[in-house]
Amino acid sequence: MQATAEQLITETEALYSFEENLLLQRQKQQESNARSYPRRIPLALKRARGIHVEDVEGRTFIDCLAGAGTLALGHNHPVVVEAIQKVLADELPLHTLDLTTPVKDAFVQDLFAVLPTNFAQKAKIQFCGPTGTDAVEAALKLVRTATGRSTVLAFQGGYHGMSQGALSLMGNLGPKKALGALLNNNVQFLPFPYDYRCPFGLGGAAGVEVNLRYIENLLTDPEGGVLPPAAIIVEAVQGEGGVIPAQDAWLRGLRELTARLGIALIIDEIQSGFARTGKMFAFEHASIVPDVVVLSKAIGGSLPLSVMVYQDWLDQWQPGAHAGTFRGNQMAMAAGSAVIRYLDRENIPAHAEAMGQRLRGHLKNLQSDYPQLGDIRGRGLMLGVEVVDPAGNTDHLGHPPAFGKLASFIQNECLKRGLILELGGRHGCVVRFLPPLIITAQQVDEVAERFASALKAAVQRL
Repeated sequence: MQATAEQLITETEALYSFEENLLLQRQKQQESNARSYPRRIPLALKRARGIHVEDVEGRTFIDCLAGAGTLALGHNHPVVVEAIQKVLADELPLHTLDLTTPVKDAFVQDLFAVLPTNFAQKAKIQFCGPTGTDAVEAALKLVRTATGRSTVLAFQGGYHGMSQGALSLMGNLGPKKALGALLNNNVQFLPFPYDYRCPFGLGGAAGVEVNLRYIENLLTDPEGGVLPPAAIIVEAVQGEGGVIPAQDAWLRGLRELTARLGIALIIDEIQSGFARTGKMFAFEHASIVPDVVVLSKAIGGSLPLSVMVYQDWLDQWQPGAHAGTFRGNQMAMAAGSAVIRYLDRENIPAHAEAMGQRLRGHLKNLQSDYPQLGDIRGRGLMLGVEVVDPAGNTDHLGHPPAFGKLASFIQNECLKRGLILELGGRHGCVVRFLPPLIITAQQVDEVAERFASALKAAVQRL
């Protein structure tokens, strides 16, 4: 069966009683054409707890999207609900701009306690606007102020937000095309160490070595064409770009290179932070000390919050250099503290690692029967499956081409079976798993079972 993206959306809408659902109709009529998730997941949700959500028609789904990684403890976890209720019961201020409060101070102490000691001991924190993209904007301003340079290096496949400054760092061309020139033109893109589709056609240790040599040559060649940058920004695991983990050796090499050349290293942990990858922060796998870490999503315990934590040598900007009305969201700080303490106390990083390995094992077993599952990758409970066309022409590494249509079929069939997943990566060919970190072994098995059934049905539709 051939199906366009529009036909698939229409099919999904029909499946979920779109024409009879007033909420969905109003959303389609009144919300911006920029809406995205409802086009592939046309649900009107009314209740949620743990890893499950229920729609207005009484159907229950396993949520393996979890607010794009925001819901570290799932929906309405008791420690989050208790923290929010306590703020209200105690009549604490809900909004304080950047004035301090006991809640804010406790949040800072809790956050610094779970950051690596060699990073936290010389760290400063900046509270930003409610989204991760504002933390990225703050980081750009910080490093440029401190270094007196304007160029920033980013990576192909990277995603750092949708504001115009952050958008200029994005690898995906789609959101940029309609804008023409972006506000930030001083960005140079570098190849990311995408092992399955190595940009140098090598992969493995050889790909890592050549990648680092390429970056070093670019930065040190007096006729390389790139001005000395203020910073390099990178995700330790590219999320929207297709769940691509950077190799530890590559991250260590990048850190050594940037430190030697006096370039600030910004690590974007907006999606990968807070136990998601089996460590509290993804950069810890490589045992590096970055200069700047940007954080959001899970940091607010499901409520809007973002911060930037950075080494004190960068603290050269003036009062008011970065501000934002909602940086004083006290309820988010209280909820965030509750989540951070729970993650630490219950050793959730280790649990995420174990559950991720369990899910990866199920996916690997499926791969032996379905060559359409080209690459299974990620860390902890941040996993991706790159869907490929086994009949297509292979690349330099012998890997078949991306198969975005089949990935869309898989997502659609998963939704029919009560499993919410999202796609990402080049050509939308990567099926992404971002379940709440409190998922149990039994629930992981259920996710894998539903995915296997959906995969079988999707392949049969080709």
